[in-house]
Amino acid sequence: MEDRKLTVRAVERALDILLCFTKDNELGLTEIAGQIGLHKSTVHRLLTTLEEKGFLTRNAATEKYRLGIRVWELSTHLPAYDESAALLLPAMERLRDRLGETVSLYLRDGLERVRIQAVQSQQAIRRVAQIGARLPLSVGASSKVLAAYAPPEVLQSLLEGPGWPDYVERDAYKHQLQEIMKLGYATSFEEREPGAAAVAVPVVGRSGTVVAALSVSGPVSRLSQETLLAYAAVLHETAAEMGLMLP
Repeated sequence: MEDRKLTVRAVERALDILLCFTKDNELGLTEIAGQIGLHKSTVHRLLTTLEEKGFLTRNAATEKYRLGIRVWELSTHLPAYDESAALLLPAMERLRDRLGETVSLYLRDGLERVRIQAVQSQQAIRRVAQIGARLPLSVGASSKVLAAYAPPEVLQSLLEGPGWPDYVERDAYKHQLQEIMKLGYATSFEEREPGAAAVAVPVVGRSGTVVAALSVSGPVSRLSQETLLAYAAVLHETAAEMGLMLP
């Protein structure tokens, strides 16, 4: 039993190392050890194994690691939502061209949202959205949309979980979710990022359930409350178009 525990712990630590690269393209030994809270000698052994298996590659000049070819090979076998992200890309591009701001598509995964597709604004000052980014459900327009239409047990876990931010009042948040379900959209002003604003709407699949959140985001200097409300109607048009393409 003890050997099994050690094996599982080693797997968890190796996965923790790989997850470090969701935020950074290249990381050194010291940086990785600091992020996951392990001694450098332990991390070095795990890095060596991951490199040998092709999950990481090391730059000999900088001594830093980045994701290896095995990760990209695995990505070619992602489930259907990845295909949906590619299918919905043209509609998102048309929305970006129409509104001039960054467009993102999110799915809920547990108590987080994951950006599965994004189309960047072409303006000089814009919000850059990284595909694959994981964000909490507690703040942000898309988070509130996904939380509003999530099963009750998900909302309860979210509100009672240890990751709930102290600066967000739970009762006010629940009231926001009720309003979102009435209005059909959510807005946010600098809730997660200083200087950023967004509006999001649900994407309803053919089954009648909310399968994603579609958002437009950009700097608060361009996105006033009035502008976001006008954009919400345009987002609903695109979301309806997308819903016909999804199960």
